[in-house]
Amino acid sequence: QVQLVESGGDLVQPGGSLRLSCAASGFPWGYSTIGWFRQVPGKEREGVSAISNTDGSTSYGDSVKGRFTISRDNAKNTVYLQMSNLKPEDTAVYYCAADIERPPFTPVLHAWMYQYWGQGTQVTVSS
Repeated sequence: QVQLVESGGDLVQPGGSLRLSCAASGFPWGYSTIGWFRQVPGKEREGVSAISNTDGSTSYGDSVKGRFTISRDNAKNTVYLQMSNLKPEDTAVYYCAADIERPPFTPVLHAWMYQYWGQGTQVTVSS
């Protein structure tokens, strides 16, 4: 049974930092891609960042490049999203997702390519 559990969402001031975690289980870790997406009410889900667990390659959405960093801990089957210099427009529910069916598991940011999703964690950037 595939499970993805996000944590780390919080209220933070503009310019602040936050680290999100996505703990995964139930599938072969090394043959997967983990992606982070975010969504606000009334808008489409936006791809934030992704990492391939096959080769460690990463990708970032244009709006977060230079501010967010994705990383992984293979021993814990966990992916992290370090978010820095946060802006009010980063406010959203953040979801992690797993693609375990589409080799070669490149770090794409298309939501439709991911089969499993976590429950989401709220990030609010406000003074």
